[in-house]
Amino acid sequence: MSEQNKKMMRPPVELAYEEELKALAENDEGKKPIGWKLSPKAVRTFILGSKAPIRYSGGEVEIKKKYFGNDALIERCIVTLAGNRGLMLVGEPGTAKSMLSELLSAAVSGVSTNTIQGTAGTTEDMIKYSWNYAMLLDRGPVREALVPSPLYVGMEKGIITRFEEITRTPAQIQDSLISVLSDKVLNVPELGDGGLLFAAQGFNVIGTANTRDKGVNEMSSALKRRFNFETVLPVREAALEKQIIIQEVEKLAKENSIELEVDEKAAEVLASTYHELREGISSMGHRIDKPNAVMSTAEAVSVYYQTMMSAYYYGDGSIKMDALVSNFLGAVVKENSDDLPKVRSYFQSVIKDKSSRDGGIWTEYYEARKYLG
Repeated sequence: MSEQNKKMMRPPVELAYEEELKALAENDEGKKPIGWKLSPKAVRTFILGSKAPIRYSGGEVEIKKKYFGNDALIERCIVTLAGNRGLMLVGEPGTAKSMLSELLSAAVSGVSTNTIQGTAGTTEDMIKYSWNYAMLLDRGPVREALVPSPLYVGMEKGIITRFEEITRTPAQIQDSLISVLSDKVLNVPELGDGGLLFAAQGFNVIGTANTRDKGVNEMSSALKRRFNFETVLPVREAALEKQIIIQEVEKLAKENSIELEVDEKAAEVLASTYHELREGISSMGHRIDKPNAVMSTAEAVSVYYQTMMSAYYYGDGSIKMDALVSNFLGAVVKENSDDLPKVRSYFQSVIKDKSSRDGGIWTEYYEARKYLG
């Protein structure tokens, strides 16, 4: 990665994993759909990792596992895209839908930044195209005056267009995708007879939608039929959640030059807490009142990283349970203060039992309950 790229707060996937993509491309002997940078086999390896390092012209590189979940889901997503059908990733917030769409786009098209961010204010111009009005007044409706938006760019270049949070977008704006997904043609009436843009090979759309947004701007049946839907589920194993927290926090610390090691025991405590509260049952089989807040792995990563920064800038570099509990509480009750009694009850039952049984860090964690107010 170049010095300029290293200065980016968050490099796009194609730059963050530039070496891996290059190594896979040089060693790729699989069959590739027209317009794809890598074969479906290589795309799968890029996302799920390789069993051994791969040698290429730049040396040797390990292809790291980037998605921890259902491997079969990844294969279905790749096959959907290879079949030129739109892919819609749905699920709870924080289940890595956006990350997965970025990884797929980078591996298939070599670019992950051709993105529409869905909001209540998203207009059709932001999806398809707009105009340079100074040039439009001077020269009239010519191609040079047209300002392409992500969908136009994707069709013209034969790359994937990502549509994030599609259900946050008004229904009539969503439906502007229907004809494009059906016919792979975009009509620009202002350009007259030359106003038809036919999608180049490799073009496709990956959308994401949160199940918690259901009913905000429900997708029409006509639009749903243009996509294959895949549900991205939360992590189901506490041990795997711990592994994700450690990996993601290490990456964030490296990107921001925070020279601290991840405390695996603290990561285990946090992973167990999020897992049990999300599932509504403890590792000992006790029923738990589930909070209404999003108990996602992404939130757990954020809580740990915030605690790590506090330790780095204000403390002695060690993760303190007081700070962890305070940051955890802020993450849980930010949406609904009614969740506070549920968290207190969880500490008074489950964490108290673990403290008595295992001691050590669990006792420190239980004693930090005073920060729950």
